[in-house]
Amino acid sequence: METESQTQSSTWDGYVDWKNRPALTKKHGGLLPASFVLVVEVLENLAYLANASNLVLYLSEYMHFSPSKSANSVTNFMGTAFLLALLGGFLSDAFCTTYFIYLISAIIEFLGLVVLTIQARSTSLKPPTCDLHAAPNVPCKQVHGTQAAMLFIGLYLVALGVGGIKGSLPPHGAEQFDEATPQGRKQRSTFFNYFVFCLSFGALIAVTFVVWVEDNKGWQWGFGISTLAIFLSIPVFLAGSPFYRNKIPCGSPLTTISKVLIAALLNSCASRNSTSAIASMASSPSPPIRTGKEGGQDSKSKDVEPIETPSTSLSFLNRAVSDTPACGALECSVQQVEEVKIVMKILPIFACTIMLNCCLAQLSTFSVQQAATMNTKVGSLKVPPASLPIFPVVFMMILAPVYDHFIIPFARRVTKTEMGISHLQRIGIGLFLSIVAMAIAALVEIKRKSVVTDSGLLDSAKPLPITFFWIAFQYLFLGSADLFVLAGLLEFCFSEAPVSMRSLATSLSWASLAIGYYLSSAIVSIVNSVTGNSKHKPWLSGGNLNHYHLERFYWLMCILSTLNFMHYLFWASKYKYRSVRSCK
Repeated sequence: METESQTQSSTWDGYVDWKNRPALTKKHGGLLPASFVLVVEVLENLAYLANASNLVLYLSEYMHFSPSKSANSVTNFMGTAFLLALLGGFLSDAFCTTYFIYLISAIIEFLGLVVLTIQARSTSLKPPTCDLHAAPNVPCKQVHGTQAAMLFIGLYLVALGVGGIKGSLPPHGAEQFDEATPQGRKQRSTFFNYFVFCLSFGALIAVTFVVWVEDNKGWQWGFGISTLAIFLSIPVFLAGSPFYRNKIPCGSPLTTISKVLIAALLNSCASRNSTSAIASMASSPSPPIRTGKEGGQDSKSKDVEPIETPSTSLSFLNRAVSDTPACGALECSVQQVEEVKIVMKILPIFACTIMLNCCLAQLSTFSVQQAATMNTKVGSLKVPPASLPIFPVVFMMILAPVYDHFIIPFARRVTKTEMGISHLQRIGIGLFLSIVAMAIAALVEIKRKSVVTDSGLLDSAKPLPITFFWIAFQYLFLGSADLFVLAGLLEFCFSEAPVSMRSLATSLSWASLAIGYYLSSAIVSIVNSVTGNSKHKPWLSGGNLNHYHLERFYWLMCILSTLNFMHYLFWASKYKYRSVRSCK
């Protein structure tokens, strides 16, 4: 009996190893397995961004899409990939461990890249080449039929794989740390900081070396490098298998959320007497909760007092608990109601980050076009405007370790708290920086247009006598904002969500990015529709950027970001961090 007790006390409650055996406290979890996840993230993001960052050129020059259709296709591809992170997170919580979801997703992305590589290498699988300079009256033949089917099958296999990876890899790494101890929580915070660092490192290689290969050696080599990168990520990930601890799936989180919401609605309609909704709570308590006393040498299955009384927040959901439910299949425990309340409280914070990602979308559109009109020479070297994302990427790589090793320890000493800077404070700093970035972008555009007027180059294609380094300022501020918000939101969603919904909640960070890009396109269309009339041209239309009113658009984004920040402060001030983290 003593041996059995010792065995139980040395295992992680609710976790298994890769062979589905109980995970051991002295063998599984910690910094070592998390380091494998970080290396994998470098390779995975390299494989994805190497193509996504330059895909519009491939579609327009080799598949002969129009510029607008190329841009829309890339936007749809990237948006779909990030939205599918919700699917990856859901499957990780409901059916499979994050370990197996990653492996399946990586194989799917690998297959998609193989398809794209084969198509890029074979001339018979692409539309015939055309030369608009030699034959300007002969239109290029756009990809169609089986060739188009092959292209989109490859692209959306990649999108499906990327979504699964984004939804499973960050929570898989974060699960390696013991949240019951201050050291474990600090290490988890460090993991998220370096996750963003590794994501940026992969992006740096993608937008420099791989993009150069695609432009100078051929797209088959670019796709080939991406294929090799995602292929190498699989054995690197598998190398950490003996050390991973994998959270046991707790069932479909969407089922719990749907059941509570429907039960609250039906019970409310069935009976307007609110006292009947909570009459049986004391006599029918929820099952005991396994608490996060993980990693200690005492028992890992210590019971805590069940939640018998619902909280007063979002009280309309309390109606889901009733001794006479409208439907027997919709019977809910207090614990389930409280878990859904937590998710409902996270959603407003998530929604407030969408505006930041809407601002980030400008970095790959108008900011690049601005730089293209300016002097892009550094000495004798001419820098392509599309390489401007190097600025925020490099700055994020510098800021991430500085933040973790200097800013956070200093904040801990000043505030005398474990976190130093809370998740919500971190997100708030990022949102504030996005306001500053948009204001700087507007001021830089005003300066650029004054140079246009003074130099008399309004309708000229010649580079303006102003260096493109002015554009770098808005890149630096938005890159800093992205670091604070992305790492903060990943950790916030992971640590605050119920254990049974962590992967799905963490995936909200990627969904925010996708929605932000879609919203950016919608705002541009609305602005052009509102500002364009018979007397005035729309702010953002035409073939010459010098005729745009881009500075007004940036001021509009600054105002919207300010309103969004005020909205965020309202929800952040009302939010109360939860203390119990367990899986029913």
